[in-house]
Amino acid sequence: MEALPIDMNNPAVRDYLALVRLQVLTPLSLLINIATVIVCATVVNPTIGGISRLHPTAISPKPAVIAIYVLVIFLGQIGYCLLLVLANKPETKRALIKGVGLSLVFANWIMALWAVSWVMQWFLFATILQGILILMLVYSNLALLVYHPPVSDRPLDTALIHAPLRFFFILPVYILFPLCLFITLGLTYHPTLPGPPVNYSSWHAWTGFGVVFGTNFVGLLVVLFRRDIVWCVAATWICVSIWSSRPKPGPVYITVILFTVLHPLALLISYIYARFYSPRGRIALPADANHPGLYTTNHANTPHENTEGQGPREIDTEAGW
Repeated sequence: MEALPIDMNNPAVRDYLALVRLQVLTPLSLLINIATVIVCATVVNPTIGGISRLHPTAISPKPAVIAIYVLVIFLGQIGYCLLLVLANKPETKRALIKGVGLSLVFANWIMALWAVSWVMQWFLFATILQGILILMLVYSNLALLVYHPPVSDRPLDTALIHAPLRFFFILPVYILFPLCLFITLGLTYHPTLPGPPVNYSSWHAWTGFGVVFGTNFVGLLVVLFRRDIVWCVAATWICVSIWSSRPKPGPVYITVILFTVLHPLALLISYIYARFYSPRGRIALPADANHPGLYTTNHANTPHENTEGQGPREIDTEAGW
């Protein structure tokens, strides 16, 4: 068979083939993820929520609240799949191919495997899967923020690429991985009917406090310094899911209630500061300056332009193969 009359070393050809591959694999992985989660949440016995009730911990969320959260992730990914097909701007295509790539495909498969391992009560395997899921989503979110940051002239990229990926990332970091780890390590309690355990020490309350405080404190800094609306909504949502599931030990209950208020408050304070007090908000830039933030001045007051090619460059994974 003669070779195809296509130059496979051409970057444009590689990007086109990578986009076509994503247009096929991403909806397929999402469909498998949705079907697996729905079956494990409604058909099998015990369900995903039933397993959580069988192994209560100090940080166990309310299954119905988390189910709505997962539904929002699925809806966001459906919009992402539509953008894969309808994207026309080169910047959007680069964000889809090089920013997210196959990491979202693998993340959907891992989430489906986690649902099966969870209902089968293979908690160590479920914990390992959640750890791998976090690594996958860390890679895609960092690649998007560093090389394809959200900009105001492409709102669909922000709404259908950045927001779903960040929303997806917060779920395992804040609740799924810690919950699997708690159950794997035996940090559960056996409630007496119809209430909390008789021995307060069996709550493992301070371990739960350390987890919820640590994750929410880091998220609070992100919301405060980056004015991240998606992170604020997702973190607040997780806090609501934890305190709405009762009984809860006092340190955990008070902490999640506190951060339910602090996350939106930090976002509001950050916007007020940026609007009225930030020095950058009061500087009028010259109209003819294309990229004023990319210019520096030496001791002789000579401007030097940092051209586009001098910044950090993204690795082309397609070329490596």
